[in-house]
Amino acid sequence: MMRMKNIGQRKMNIGRRKKNIGIWMMGVTLLLSACGSKGEVKRDANGKQVLSGYITLSGAFALYPLAIQWADEFHRLHPDVDIDISAGGAGKGITDVLADQVDIAMVSRDLKTAEKEKGAVAYAVAKDAVVATINANNPVYKQFLKTGLSKEQAIAIWEDKEVALGNGKMKLNVYTRSDACGAAETWAKFLDKKQEDLKGTGVFGDPGVAETLQKDVKGIGFNNIGYAYNDKTHKPTKGIAIVPIDVNGNGKLDEGEKFYDNLDMLMEAIAKGKYPAPPARNLYLVTAGKPKNPVVVEFLRYVRSKGQKLNGPAGFVHI
Repeated sequence: MMRMKNIGQRKMNIGRRKKNIGIWMMGVTLLLSACGSKGEVKRDANGKQVLSGYITLSGAFALYPLAIQWADEFHRLHPDVDIDISAGGAGKGITDVLADQVDIAMVSRDLKTAEKEKGAVAYAVAKDAVVATINANNPVYKQFLKTGLSKEQAIAIWEDKEVALGNGKMKLNVYTRSDACGAAETWAKFLDKKQEDLKGTGVFGDPGVAETLQKDVKGIGFNNIGYAYNDKTHKPTKGIAIVPIDVNGNGKLDEGEKFYDNLDMLMEAIAKGKYPAPPARNLYLVTAGKPKNPVVVEFLRYVRSKGQKLNGPAGFVHI
């Protein structure tokens, strides 16, 4: 049985025009206002085309930090465009965009057949990964530094909440996600499972998992790399360690498998295919059908071209 812990949603408004965007999810209440967005192309006094209007995005915690940077620069390029962004999980983003509640969903997994049949269209915009995270003082962490985490051990942890060490077993406080999200689906896929198969205490959102692990010395979970590492120092988030994966399954962590000390090393490993996929994965912006709003069209064009320069500094691999 999965127990629930509730951590709030994150949101950001880029620009001058304020709107309330929110959801009811896992006991967290936020207000949702009318969300029909609009956009237009005008001409200034010199005859130059000028974009104006506003657009809305919601979805994956994984893309939230990068989306804020894209939106901030896009607003500087187009001052008459305002952008609202909220993070509530990939599943929430898909639901919102297909219900015409937002213009763009941020999604950290591949689209499902049913979503495509409803008109969802995905645009690959970045690449990152999900990593196993653990309290930095968890006694099993030192062992993982020697052996790495095997796929079989990971399955046992998220099935039985214990790990085999030498001749014995150690019980762990295992955490998963309570919200429908790409991180949990990706981690489950790595274990040949589905999100609902993962055992453990359910926590809402990436920030929630990170904060919970910081407080629980016996805790282990998983995070998108944007929350496992500090975005300024590129070192693991304070109080959290990254569990290395025994990629080749030989029972020890080889030199070629040691790329977790900082975010730059891990990003390089993802780009070169040294870190397995899954849990490495593509990240997407998703629309309901082909967008007609000129602001949405131009924003997607920007993200997939000039906006890619922001991916690396923000801790993401460009497409």
